[in-house]
Amino acid sequence: MLVKTKFSIKDLENLSGIKAHTIRIWEKRYGILKPSRTETNIRAYHLESLKKLLNVSFLYQNGYKISKIAALDKKELKNLVAELAITKTEEHSIFNFKMAMFEFNQQLFAKTYNALLEERTFPEVFQDIFIPLLTDLGILWQTGTIDPCHERFISEMVKQKIVLNLESQYHKNELKAPPTFALFLPYREIHEIGLVYANYLCVSHGVNTIYLGGNISFNSLKEVIKHHEDIQFLSYLTVEPSHQTIQDFCELYNATIGPNNKNELWLMGGKAKEAVNENLPENIKLFTNIPQLTTALETLKKR
Repeated sequence: MLVKTKFSIKDLENLSGIKAHTIRIWEKRYGILKPSRTETNIRAYHLESLKKLLNVSFLYQNGYKISKIAALDKKELKNLVAELAITKTEEHSIFNFKMAMFEFNQQLFAKTYNALLEERTFPEVFQDIFIPLLTDLGILWQTGTIDPCHERFISEMVKQKIVLNLESQYHKNELKAPPTFALFLPYREIHEIGLVYANYLCVSHGVNTIYLGGNISFNSLKEVIKHHEDIQFLSYLTVEPSHQTIQDFCELYNATIGPNNKNELWLMGGKAKEAVNENLPENIKLFTNIPQLTTALETLKKR
C-alpha cells in the first residue's frame, strides 16, 4: 500500500479542525499555504503544508490572531509553538503524536511520551492523551483522511508502552488468589489496545490474568475453564459482534460455557456502550469507561 503523502483540503480540515473555507481565505489573504493543483484545478497539499497548518491551527485555537501567525517565519512559528506547549501539554502532546505518525518517527513519539511521564502516571497518560488521540485517529481512518498504516503505527507504539508498563507491574504487585480473568477478543475483532490496557489494569490491581488475545471462540474458552475452577472472562468489543446483538452474543456465550452461568463475562468497548439498556443475563457486566472497570477491580481486590 502506498503511504499517503498528498492531502486534499478536506483532509486538512479533518486533521486541523480549520474549515476548508477558512483555509482558502488564509491562502488568498495571507499566503499561509501554497498548494499545488491537479489537472482539474483541485488543490493538493504535501506533508510540509500539513505540518505547517497543524502548527498554525495550534496557535490559532489558543487565541493567536491569524495575521500575527502569518507574519512569522518558519523558525519563529516553531519557537512560538514550543513556548505555548509548556502550558498546553495535552493539546501539544496529541499534536506531536500526530506529527510522529505522519513521519513514522519513533523518536518523536518516545520523546513526547517520556516528557509526559515526568509529570503524569502512565494511567493518566493513557486516559488523558492516548484515548483522545486514538479516538480521533479512528475517525480520521474511517473517513479516509489517513492511511491504515498511519493508524497502525500509532496503535503499535501505544501497545508497546502498555506492555512495558504491564511487565513492571509483575514486580510491584503480588497477584492474589482467584478469581482469574481470561481476556479475549472474538473473531474478526481487530482492535486490541483496549484489551491490552484492561490486562494492565487487572495486573496492577493484583488480579491474575490469562491473556488469550484475538480470534477466540467460545468453545476455546471452555478449555480454559477445565484448568481453572474460579475464572471470569473479559472482552473488549469495538466492531464485533457485527451480525448479532450483544444480547444474542451473551446468550450464545452462556449456552456454550454452561447452563449455570457461573462464569461472569465483563464487556467493554463501543459495542458494550450500545447495550447498556438491553436485558442481559445476570452474569454479564458492562463497563462503559475505564474508571468503571477500575472501580470494579478495586472492589474485587477488597474481597
